[in-house]
Amino acid sequence: MESLMKQYFRRQIRNGEYEFFFARNGVEALEVMNDTPDIEIVLLDINMPEMDGLTLLAKLNEMHKPALRVIMVSAYGDMANIRQAMNNGAFDFAIKPIDMDDLNATIRKAIEQINYVHESQKEHSQLMSLKKDLMTARDIQQYILPQVFPPFPEDSDKLDIYASMEAAKDIGGDFYDFFRIDDDHIAFVIGDVCGKGITAALFMAVSRTIIRSKGLSYGSAGACMTESNRLLAAYSVDCMFVTVFCAIYNTKTGLITYCNAGHNPPHLLRSDGTVEELPRSKNALVGIFEGMEYREDTLQLEPGDTLVMFTDGVTEALNPEEKEFGTERLKAILSGLADKSSQQIINAIKTAISDFADGAEQSDDITMLVIKRGKR
Repeated sequence: MESLMKQYFRRQIRNGEYEFFFARNGVEALEVMNDTPDIEIVLLDINMPEMDGLTLLAKLNEMHKPALRVIMVSAYGDMANIRQAMNNGAFDFAIKPIDMDDLNATIRKAIEQINYVHESQKEHSQLMSLKKDLMTARDIQQYILPQVFPPFPEDSDKLDIYASMEAAKDIGGDFYDFFRIDDDHIAFVIGDVCGKGITAALFMAVSRTIIRSKGLSYGSAGACMTESNRLLAAYSVDCMFVTVFCAIYNTKTGLITYCNAGHNPPHLLRSDGTVEELPRSKNALVGIFEGMEYREDTLQLEPGDTLVMFTDGVTEALNPEEKEFGTERLKAILSGLADKSSQQIINAIKTAISDFADGAEQSDDITMLVIKRGKR
């Protein structure tokens, strides 16, 4: 058999396509397999001395090599053993005397499957690598968002702040930010980049960096949006854009000067439980049109009042019937939270969304930023 195989496959051997290893019995064959782990096709006689083919097949299965293909060889009429071998994982079988042309076709068929397994393993490795990269990107994304609360302990009696971002995928396009401009002014930003995934996350990081930089430079919500739009529109790729609500809060007076650039209108929760929706934005989205001028508005936050900022992942959260959480449901929940802290308000909304979704997959990033003026 050895000489017949070498003669028939001499061209493949000469070209380096095939390499054959021969063993006289099952024990020797197992030693060859252990010494040469790259072997992926085994031509195995059911009847062998010292260790029969079915026993060796079981030993080969224990190696857990997904690409390994075993071709069983048996005498004509030994269908019981052949059937058992196939049930135990053999790839195919050949009947003695072996037809070499038929064996060649069987080997080629095995090679096709082996190549498919290797390609699948390669794709799996790539997916696992991508998953790892996404996990790292998620950690970086969370790191660049403020995570320490209260962020301004020196003003904790004047202002209660809390924020949360839950991405629909491993990484998202929503963001929030807050930073001190001077002793009396603190800036707040919440944004929602179009799209999801890696592209949105990259645009989110760029948008947040630019908006923070311009907010610190200009100290004006309108000027911050005008300059941020100029830069983002000039370098936007694939028509990316972001909706932004940018506000500057006076810690002494409670006056908020804000610019809404196409974002969801925040909700104002008064200390008496009344909920008001801020006027809808007349400003353009950020990153689409160059040369836009962004208009400011003002809002007076009285002691005990709360401003609830959020992305559309809140109001557009879906339940199994594909109904939206909605603005009215959000208002109803907020009306009972006037005496709660910013963190308690966000946690209550998140719980309400989870109960409403009832197990439905999260379809969009859910981000909230809440500021509450102290009563003193």
